[in-house]
Amino acid sequence: MIMKYLFILWLVIGLTSCNQKVNSDEKSDKQQIISILKAQEQSWSNHDLEGFMEGYWKSDSLKFYGSKGLTYGWNNTLTNYKKRYPTKAHTGKLSFVINDISRIDNESYFVMGEYHLKRSAGNANGVFMIIFKKINGNWKIIADTSC
Repeated sequence: MIMKYLFILWLVIGLTSCNQKVNSDEKSDKQQIISILKAQEQSWSNHDLEGFMEGYWKSDSLKFYGSKGLTYGWNNTLTNYKKRYPTKAHTGKLSFVINDISRIDNESYFVMGEYHLKRSAGNANGVFMIIFKKINGNWKIIADTSC
């Protein structure tokens, strides 16, 4: 009988510690993702579009879906940003409002939020949903839907 109680106690303690590890990992993942988004705000606001793109997966498989349709690839996405935002007056100051970060699995999250551009060329606001995936130990945006 004592063995049965000890086993149950061991099981409960084991499950609790596993759950705490998952929660700790998830908290760390979310902090890293938020750091990337904050770096993107800074880069964009400095009209550093290449720096902004550091948050994205540098691959031809990157997907960006915006008002102009679907774009494939890191280079194509950067080219589009450079065309649409050629000067500091066009990029302005970027701020994000993060409304949700949800885990998809151990290696990916989706982030839903808002973007706000204050700029002399006219303010712009919208919403986005991006997917982050851990690639070679680094969190990268693999898909972005912004409108």
